[in-house]
Amino acid sequence: MPLVFLALDDTLLDRSGAFRLWAKGFLDEIAAPQDDLDWLVAVDADGLTSRWDLADLIRDRYQLRVPAIDLVDELYEGPLVYERLDPMVGCALEIAADAGLVPVVVTNGATEASEGRIRRTGLDRYVADWVISEQAGVSKPNPRIFALAAQRVRMRLAGAWVVGDSPEADIGGAAALGLPSVWLHRGREWMDTRFAPTRVVGNVIQGLSAIMSARA
Repeated sequence: MPLVFLALDDTLLDRSGAFRLWAKGFLDEIAAPQDDLDWLVAVDADGLTSRWDLADLIRDRYQLRVPAIDLVDELYEGPLVYERLDPMVGCALEIAADAGLVPVVVTNGATEASEGRIRRTGLDRYVADWVISEQAGVSKPNPRIFALAAQRVRMRLAGAWVVGDSPEADIGGAAALGLPSVWLHRGREWMDTRFAPTRVVGNVIQGLSAIMSARA
C-alpha cells in the first residue's frame, strides 16, 4: 500500500481558478477594466506573492483608499467563496484508495487556513491525513515534512510517490528523497535541469492514474 503525497493548491484544489473568479468580480466592483485580469493573476503568482505585497500593488495601481488590512482580508477570504472540490477528483481519490494507494496531503501554508479549506471542501473525506508546514515547523521541499506525513499514517516512505504542480516544492522534494514523482504541468514546460519528474501529466486525476498504471 504505497503512500501518495499530494499538494493542495492547484493539485487537489483549483486555487488558481478560484482566484481568477474572485478577481473578475473584484475588478467589476472597483470599476477596473477586465483587461487587467491577466495582470492581477500574474502578480498573484499562484499565491506566492505575499498578501500584503499584493494588497499594496492593487492599492497603488487603482489608487484605492481602502485600508490595506481590509484588502488583505479580502485577498485571503474572497477566493475561498469560489473554491470547490471537483467531484471527479474525489472519485479519483476513491478509486486510488480502492487500488491500495494511501493519499496524504502535504502542503505549505498556514495551519488554520489550509485545514479549513480541506474540511470545508470535503477533501478530508477522501484523504488519509494531511500535514501543513506551519504546524509541522518545516516546509516543502525539505524531506522532513514528507517523513512527518508518513509518520502521521504510520507508514514507511519506501515506495511513496509525490504529486504536485510545483517544480521546486513537490518534484524537488521527491528528488531529495529519491522518490518517484508526478508533475502537473498546467500548460508549462519543464525547465529545471537539476532533477526531473518521473511522469508529467495535466491534472491530478491523470496523475493518480499514472501511479496506478506504474504499479500494475
